[in-house]
This record gives sequence, structure tokens and C-alpha cells, in this order.
Amino acid sequence: MSVSVVLFTSDLRLRDHPPLRAALASADEVVPLFVLDDAVAHAGFAVPNRRAFLADCLTDLDASLRERGGRLVLRSGDVYAAVREVVLESDADEVHMSAGVSGYAGRREERLRRMLEAEGRRLYAHDAVITTVAPGALTPADADYFAVFTPYWRRWEQERQRTPLAAPRSVHVPDGLVSDPLPRRDEIAGISPALAAGGESEGRRLIASWLSSGIDAYEEGHDDLAGDATSRLSPHLHFGSLSPAEAVHRARQVDSAGARAFVRQLCWRDFHHQVLAARPDTSHLDYRPRDDHWRSEADASEEIEAWKRGLTGYPVVDAGMRQLSQEGWMHNRARLVTASFLTKTLYVDWRIGARHFLDLLVDGDIANNQLNWQWMAGTGTDTRPNRVLNPVLQGKRYDPDGRYVRRWVPELADLPGAAVHEPWKLQGLDRARFEYPDPLVDLADARARFKEARTP
Repeated sequence: MSVSVVLFTSDLRLRDHPPLRAALASADEVVPLFVLDDAVAHAGFAVPNRRAFLADCLTDLDASLRERGGRLVLRSGDVYAAVREVVLESDADEVHMSAGVSGYAGRREERLRRMLEAEGRRLYAHDAVITTVAPGALTPADADYFAVFTPYWRRWEQERQRTPLAAPRSVHVPDGLVSDPLPRRDEIAGISPALAAGGESEGRRLIASWLSSGIDAYEEGHDDLAGDATSRLSPHLHFGSLSPAEAVHRARQVDSAGARAFVRQLCWRDFHHQVLAARPDTSHLDYRPRDDHWRSEADASEEIEAWKRGLTGYPVVDAGMRQLSQEGWMHNRARLVTASFLTKTLYVDWRIGARHFLDLLVDGDIANNQLNWQWMAGTGTDTRPNRVLNPVLQGKRYDPDGRYVRRWVPELADLPGAAVHEPWKLQGLDRARFEYPDPLVDLADARARFKEARTP
């Protein structure tokens, strides 16, 4: 009997899974394989929140495969050795996987291809599985990729996208393959207390709820910090427990301004992935260098620590950082405000902030995280590199009643309305009755220093 292997990576689902569909079509039996890759851990990306969400995803994927007569085969260690062992043990002719976009994903794919070809086997890497449109599929007339979002969006919006695939009815796995035990969330220490659940079943429940009762209000409400009117689907898109192509397909069936705004946000995700695919070094180097002389951890250790702990004295910044610590997730508007504060107000290297986010974010994605940080730091694709978000004005605009701040900064829970955004203005006993730090820096002074630093 012919056998194919499907190497799952950031695509932990059965629905709309082209590599799985291709493997089932080409072979009598299929090995669904996931490798807990040592390289991911060695690079510092196997952090507790994402390990816990991954454990949920793998458990759910295994259960779904068992419902169809199959099972997930889990191996740990070196990904190349693990794939080779499974291929030889099952006598598989082919390996199917989703094409990635990071530098590591590209190197992994090329090395797997060479290794398998040396064994007389073949690797098939399928595009547009992790993204809606494959990186490199859309290009401007004068370049290899789009460096500005708006023209990319215009092309992306007109692109004909594939119809999502149904889940397979059955999956036959060869007998005798040994699998490592699946990881369990309750075995992992250091998880954020309110971390969301993972897995395709949960992702499908969330998108169904979002499409029926949340998406229509998205355009007006997506920046409302207290309203939390966002989809919360980003972790599922990152781990692939929800297909981005299916998310776009289903959202386009909803006729509302909110649905169109939501699709535009999914396009932003594709945009960042195609930038990273073209410029892998932007995961750690400035996309557009501005000759910044950023403050390092040694230069600004106390300020950085206050920012991480949510003790800057600017309530909306602190609320965002505390939400990150508690949930392993942060509202998008808060991500922008906290990133602006670190890079433009404290003038700290964006890589320090990006690393801290990756240490905690359950949706921590190299393309989206690093390029959004660069966008805010003014070294990325933003056409206004000196943009600065004033945390007081941002708080008053996007949390006018102060409910978001009071939710995450309980020290200020008794302050009424918008007064919560400027607690330092209170006098005497009113100021002394709560324990909350004074502002870390004066905004006007910080703005002047930043302008001076950025002046050629």
C-alpha cells in the first residue's frame, strides 16, 4: 500500500488543509505527523502560553483524526531526524507540508527536500495554507513584493481565492507507528492565568459566534478598548486551528461594513507575511533604517522593567501590559499604544519590546509581531515614521469612560470617568488614597528628545 506523510506545522486543523487533501488523494494510507522541534525551543519561541495553546491544538487534532479512524503521530527532537524516521518506518513515498514564510521555515523546507530526495522520496510544499494568498503571488510592476499596504490591499481584494476544503471523512494511518505522548496544558508551568483555549473545535466555535453576533459592529467598535469588540481569532490563525482562507471566505458572505473592515485586517496579516518572506532579516533588522541610537536594556533597565510590569504611571499603557500578562493577549489598540510608548516615548529599541511580546503572546507571530513593532517604531513600512501615540489622548479617545483601565489597573478603580487617565492631576488626599506610580517620564520632554534624536 502506498503511504504519504503530512507534516503539520502552523496548520493544526483538518478543515481546509490542502496538504492533507493532497496526501489522501495520492496514497492509500497517510501519517499525520507533528514534531515538537528542538530548534523552536532553542530559539526561545517555545514559551509557556504558546506551548499550552499548542497542547490544546494537538489534543483536539488527535481527537478529530480518531473520529475519522486515524490518529496523530507525535515525535520530539530534531525535525529532520524525526521526519526521516517516520518516512522510513512507514515506507512513505511523499511528504506534504504547508509552505512557511520565515527564514527558518524556508531553510527547513529546503533541507527536508534535499534529505528526502537523497532517499528517493519527494517533498511537496503547498502555498496559501498559512496565509490566504501566497507570499509572492501578488507583486507590483517594479518590485518583487509590496512595501506599502494600500496598493497591496487593492490587488489582494481583487484576487480570486480558492474555495475552502471540507474536512476528510476518513484517514487511514499505517499500523505500528510509535507516537510520543501528547503534551498537556496542565503539565506546563508559567501560563497566563486567563489564557484562552486552543484547538480547531474552539476556533470554529469562536468564528461561528463572531460571524453571527460580532462582526457587523467591527468597523465602529474594533478600537473600543473596554468593549473588546474584536474577534479574538488571532491565536487560531497563528496556530492554523482556523484557516485564514476560510475566515475570509465566510466573512465575505456577510454584507456589512464591519465584515469588510475585518477582511481588510486579514489582508494586513497576508501583507506582513509577504514582506517577511521577501525580507527575512526584518525579523531582527530595521526594515528602513533611520539611524536610530536606541536605548538598550543596560541604558534603560528600570524604565523597561516598569513598562513590562505595567507601572509606567500612564494608565492605558499599564492596562495593556497587565492584560498581556494575565491573558497572554492584548487588544490591538493597546498593542499600538504600548509599543509607541516604549519606542517613541522611552526611545527603547523596538527589539526589546518585540521580544517581551513574543515571550507572552499566545498569537506571537514573527511576521505580525516584528513588523507591527517596526511599523510603530518608525523603522518599518509605515509612511509616517515619526508617528507618536500620546497615551493620555489615546486613553481618552478609545477608553473614554475609563472602563478598560479600571478593569486592569484596580488601584484606580475608584476614579470616575476620564479622570482615570490622568491620576497625577488629583491633589492632596485624593492623590494619596491610591497606590499608583507617578508618570515615568514627562511626555513633552520625551517628545522633544525623540525629535532631536530623529533629526538628521
